[in-house]
Amino acid sequence: MNPEGLICFWDFQEEAGQDRVSRGSCKYGLRENNGPIVRVEDGVFGPYAARLDFGQWFSIPRALCPALNMHGTGGQVTVAAWVKWSRSHFSRCEAIAGMWDETRAKRQYCLFLNLQIWNSGEQVCGHVSSVGGPTPGYKYCMDAAIGATPVSPDAWHFVAFTYDGTYARAYLDGRLDERETFNPYRYEGGLFDGGPDGADFTVGAVDRSGEPGNFFTGLLGGLAVYDRALTADEIAQLMR
Repeated sequence: MNPEGLICFWDFQEEAGQDRVSRGSCKYGLRENNGPIVRVEDGVFGPYAARLDFGQWFSIPRALCPALNMHGTGGQVTVAAWVKWSRSHFSRCEAIAGMWDETRAKRQYCLFLNLQIWNSGEQVCGHVSSVGGPTPGYKYCMDAAIGATPVSPDAWHFVAFTYDGTYARAYLDGRLDERETFNPYRYEGGLFDGGPDGADFTVGAVDRSGEPGNFFTGLLGGLAVYDRALTADEIAQLMR
């Protein structure tokens, strides 16, 4: 893992019932919710991966992960994950990781699959917000880099998004998954500052309509968060 700007990297080798503790510049522990979240013998960075069943997720209280709170006009971020996605009866967007609270309009950044806006389906999506609430003129936040290629279920994929303060970019298996207008997605203004009571860092879900939702189902083999936008070459290097 390129250490420049790496805040956290989780490899999900711990047993169920334990916090998943990151490596990198910060040692942050992901807490199970609606657990225990089991590990299975199908890993990427070791023999194991975490299996998120529908309704399960990890989280870190905002106050305990200050380095993950990227915000401001100069805010940059990269979220990269190694996932084996499984379709479930829930056919809406699925959150992988980020600081994104829709209930209290405290959106900052989040990596999604299957966002289903702008005629999208099962692609990689990098959601960003400078206002916290819905995009002006819309009911929901509509600002996201959205790839063109559906992510195939039940197979390992490397998914990632970057935001450099001007463009959000979505990557699938190490390459920019270009899509006219939406990837790269021009979005100036930076990332929303949620303040002390902003969003927690969540993995596998976000807060929406007053409760957790947008659940990701499948395996997580690795998760990395950087405080800068990695280049296309660096993303390709992570894939290799």
